[in-house]
Amino acid sequence: MISEQQINKIKAKHQELELKLSDPLLIQEREKYANVTREYNELTSILEHWQEFNKLKTDLTDFESQYKAETDTELKKLIGEEIDNTKNKLAEQEKILEDYLKPQDPLDNKNIIIEIRAGTGGDEAALFAADLFRMYSRYAERQGWHVNILSANRSDIGGYKEIIFEIIGRKVYSQLKWESGVHRVQRIPTTEKSGRVHTSTATVAVLPEAEEIDLQIKPEDLKIEATTSSGHGGQSVNTTYSAIRLTHLPTGLIITCQDERSQKQNKEKALQVLRSRLLAREETRKRQERDSRRRSQIGTAERSEKIRTYNFPQDRITDHRIKTSWHDLPQIMDGNLDAIIATLRQSSESV
Repeated sequence: MISEQQINKIKAKHQELELKLSDPLLIQEREKYANVTREYNELTSILEHWQEFNKLKTDLTDFESQYKAETDTELKKLIGEEIDNTKNKLAEQEKILEDYLKPQDPLDNKNIIIEIRAGTGGDEAALFAADLFRMYSRYAERQGWHVNILSANRSDIGGYKEIIFEIIGRKVYSQLKWESGVHRVQRIPTTEKSGRVHTSTATVAVLPEAEEIDLQIKPEDLKIEATTSSGHGGQSVNTTYSAIRLTHLPTGLIITCQDERSQKQNKEKALQVLRSRLLAREETRKRQERDSRRRSQIGTAERSEKIRTYNFPQDRITDHRIKTSWHDLPQIMDGNLDAIIATLRQSSESV
């Protein structure tokens, strides 16, 4: 049960953040302002649910008093229905508040960067990578989130050899953190004349978006090279040296960004991706230390691990970590992931 003490602490923090947001100096620090705004909106939502919870408690007390005083059988029945309805709403609000206040993964509120790469299967794998990008984009759209492409390498027939994009919104990482791994598709390619089913793969990496306050990168640890942007088949599409190839010397990580028109913009995007990859590596290291003696029920989310199969001939998607299947693939590929994400979350919480 939610306590008044918990709510009072939230109210105090809410007022503190409200004062911070009124400071004109904070607005000039874009990342800090975004973080404070995100936390303020989160606490605002909790307090709104608390207000609704208390209103329902008052309504329930009133209905129960009316029920005791009423002598008309029909009216008493109607009031009884209102009591049941209010109790259900009250339970829903309490569950929402408990979900808000229970201990969470500290990364759950983060925006994310998703990297999708075509695996085995040639052109069909690249087309599948494009399908996965569309699936996550449509899911983000349904949630009211924003999607920005950071880098893309298209195949000749319209798929993606690689695509890196960010999703910005409320609790994005908490919803999509289980998507990392190898995704396998079984279907008849449009180019297949004999009707034979092909198997292809694509890897998905979901990285919590790291900001400068999360991770500082030393300038001396970076090698930055400017190159010309290239399009399909390696043809130059921009003769100016606006593309950026960034190498993190301590880890050997290499990020290339070429979608923006200026070196400065591409450098900022490359640094954004690098910070998120480094944060993900550090979180993986911590998790491996913490979970060295047991394996999580839904897997380690390593990109080398096959997590899911999309079987189009049988209209079935199977998540191998929790041995559960769903049907209606067209709807799922159109971004209807709610049932899958809810099941993965429940499996995670039950471990």
